[in-house]
Amino acid sequence: MNPGPDQVERTFERIIGNSAALESVLEQVEQVAPTDSTVLIEGETGTGKELIAHALHNASQRCGRAFIKLNCAAIPLDLLESELFGHEKGAFTGAIGQKIGRFEMADKGTLFLDEVGDIPPALQPKLLRVLQEQEFERLGSGRTHKVDVRLVAATNRNLLKMVARGQFRSDLYYRLNVFPILLPSLRERREDIPVLVTHFVKMFSRRMGKQVDSIPADIMAAFQWYSWPGNIRELQNLVERAVILSRDGVLPNPLHKKQTELMIPSPDRTRTFHSSMTLEDSDRDLILETLEQAGWIVGGPRGAAAKLGLKRTTLLAKMRRLRISRPIAQDGTGFPGVAQEDTPI
Repeated sequence: MNPGPDQVERTFERIIGNSAALESVLEQVEQVAPTDSTVLIEGETGTGKELIAHALHNASQRCGRAFIKLNCAAIPLDLLESELFGHEKGAFTGAIGQKIGRFEMADKGTLFLDEVGDIPPALQPKLLRVLQEQEFERLGSGRTHKVDVRLVAATNRNLLKMVARGQFRSDLYYRLNVFPILLPSLRERREDIPVLVTHFVKMFSRRMGKQVDSIPADIMAAFQWYSWPGNIRELQNLVERAVILSRDGVLPNPLHKKQTELMIPSPDRTRTFHSSMTLEDSDRDLILETLEQAGWIVGGPRGAAAKLGLKRTTLLAKMRRLRISRPIAQDGTGFPGVAQEDTPI
């Protein structure tokens, strides 16, 4: 039985944003969730891989069953096998009792393995076997246990490069990579930043019992300019800091000096933001100013796309949607319309 529209809406209620990049990910989640296929979620640290894994489980036929998670990078290598498959009493020094592993806990449900690229090579064949055969043995036991587990794995590493270097088994990679989902960085979905900031401000204000009624337009612009190497996790932490520091109901700028040095235009080109501006107006002004600073060059290391932290194709698509084109100079130079390559427009 597939989930209805109301259940799908509840499934995604913790995923904030409506950018095209995020909508594409959620469409993939809806497509693969009803199946039992293995899913590999890829993306930078802090992009919300665990949230997507939860959404996959909640939109699947296993919803209501166990959702078990394990961060493979957080477990010492000599204990990881026991965490995954369990052990019997006396299996090794310190094994004073029987332990149930995560695969057994997740029987009839979903197992989420985060940072799967950190699983050591010696353990990878055992993981491959349980994925292919749905069976395993606890450490110290010869008894085979059968399970029915749907696996969702996640990584911020390039597993294909690890395969080429001999650090990750190719057969395990292809078994994990049945249905890959690539999460966009926050730099690739900047239009979601205002709604994310608003959401986190409300959340932390409620938790701290503080009243934050105003997010100044220049502060929101600062959030949109920043490159966010830590993605949503970094944004959440900085908003929490800003709520702590807020006075008189106004959110301060937690980015401080690094924001000014790295991202904000020079004082003589400071943009003016008005509370009546729409997000589309703000995007248009931001893109136009950046294009002017870049000499109307879209691609390349000094182009507008790099300055905005966007892919060239993403910026071109935004320019088409916002009808942005280079103005024709009085001498007739310039190119009406939108450029197609990494050339001045």
